[in-house]
Amino acid sequence: MSPTPPVRRLRLGLPRRVFSQVLLMQLAIAAGVVVLATGLFLAPLSDQLDDQAMRRALAIAQTTAQQPQVVRDLHATRPVPDGPVQQETERIRRATEAEYVVVMDRQGVRWSHTDPERIGEIVSTDPGQALAGREVMEIDDGTLGRSARGKVPLRDSDGAVVGAVSVGIAYDSVRARLVHAIPGLFAYAGGALAVGALAAWLISRRVQRQTRDLAFSDIAGLLAEREAMLHGIREGVVALDGGGRVRLLNDEAQRLLGIDGEAVGRSPDEALGAGRTADVLAGRVTGTDLLTVRGQRVLIANRMPTDDGGAVATLRDRTELEQLGRELDSTRGLIDALRAQDHEHANRMHTLLGLLELEMYDDAVEFVGEVVGDHRVTAEQITERIRDPLLAALLVGKATVAAERGVALWVSDRTRLPDLLVDPRGLVTIVGNLVDNALDAVAGTPHARVEVELRAQGRTATLRVRDTGPGIPAEHRELVFTAGWSTKEPPAHRQRGLGLSLVRRLAERQGGSATVGEAHGGGAEFVVVLPEALTEPDLEHAFTAPVNTAAEEESR
Repeated sequence: MSPTPPVRRLRLGLPRRVFSQVLLMQLAIAAGVVVLATGLFLAPLSDQLDDQAMRRALAIAQTTAQQPQVVRDLHATRPVPDGPVQQETERIRRATEAEYVVVMDRQGVRWSHTDPERIGEIVSTDPGQALAGREVMEIDDGTLGRSARGKVPLRDSDGAVVGAVSVGIAYDSVRARLVHAIPGLFAYAGGALAVGALAAWLISRRVQRQTRDLAFSDIAGLLAEREAMLHGIREGVVALDGGGRVRLLNDEAQRLLGIDGEAVGRSPDEALGAGRTADVLAGRVTGTDLLTVRGQRVLIANRMPTDDGGAVATLRDRTELEQLGRELDSTRGLIDALRAQDHEHANRMHTLLGLLELEMYDDAVEFVGEVVGDHRVTAEQITERIRDPLLAALLVGKATVAAERGVALWVSDRTRLPDLLVDPRGLVTIVGNLVDNALDAVAGTPHARVEVELRAQGRTATLRVRDTGPGIPAEHRELVFTAGWSTKEPPAHRQRGLGLSLVRRLAERQGGSATVGEAHGGGAEFVVVLPEALTEPDLEHAFTAPVNTAAEEESR
């Protein structure tokens, strides 16, 4: 037998969708406001109607008391059902639709009444205040039931109180007015509730579109997942609002950009300072996989606009990849140089073998001495002038690569640099980039030549790299230092336009500068000044150690 299907239990409670919950809450609020407003209106309405009824009764009594004929008839006649006072007050009662109009003398004896049989009797309520000269408004019970009453003193021509006038408005009519007003009030309340319900529905529909008909639990889950994802991924994420201000920064973006959470609410220019990185984030530079340099980091940025007018930018760290790419280029250059040297070495070995077979021993010895001496002299010239081992090794290697490419790499006779560098690796990066660019510029040109000059003065190191290439036009001399700008085709494993940008940033980080101009005789000349490159200002002792020259070596 098939298993019995589970019984679905009826779930009571709030609906799950944001749209439904917002609509229900707004309807509840609208209904509550309408009920509250209706109650607050009805509560004083009864008192207002009572007050209006009492004031109306008082006004009728005042008008009656102002009639001179009533005072004269009160003095000239007796309280009888068909007396002139009764006739006058009945006329007033019918005209004003009052419940009763009673005129009494100072003893409280009625001279008029709705029921003629009660004329001549003492009034049922205390007339003392009216007979004392004061006007009275009250709700009280009398012989005709509950009524709203107004009592005023009745005065003669001399102003003396000779009686009082009491007028009553039936309380049932006041209550009827209240009951009559309730349906209209409920109609207005219902209309207001309908308008509120319509507004609530429209707002809820807008909320439904904006939240994509999600439940609150779904939104909470999405927010939790977003936070976990943004702070867990290894890409930097920067979100900007419609005004171009930073709305969100994840941990990786803070690390890559070197800023903290205080940047939220500020524009990229305010948070990062003017530069290409701020331009990319602000959308002033467009494209995909945009290169930018922040500090010593090479970043790849992509910016995607959002529906609210803002944007989300992602940042990837390409520093290590760029370094690997440069190392790969250098390795390929060295491999090419080694391959050329291998060919050259084979040729020399064949030459030496021929000399030996021809028993030309003196010529063979001279030939070997020349070959060994050329390489030794080149290395000694570099190490004599540049005492830092990393920098000297770099230039020796670059000289070999330059020779393979048909370029003469010279170290200027004025070069003097002691082994006192604060950041030798940084200077190696600067020299390597400038020499590589110079070799690329002059490769394939006749009489290609690259000259490197490194001089120290105090704690300042000045680097000059000159080439005999086509040079750089004046309008491009600042653009060449912009990250991502290059006139050369990029290799497959990386992008161009980063080397010179890194050179300038490394120089500026040490308080220096990097510029380019025209070299003497044509070509380009790059000048890098590093004010705090050396650890000691006194450099005379750095070049006092003896250096063996090639001539001295041969004389041994």
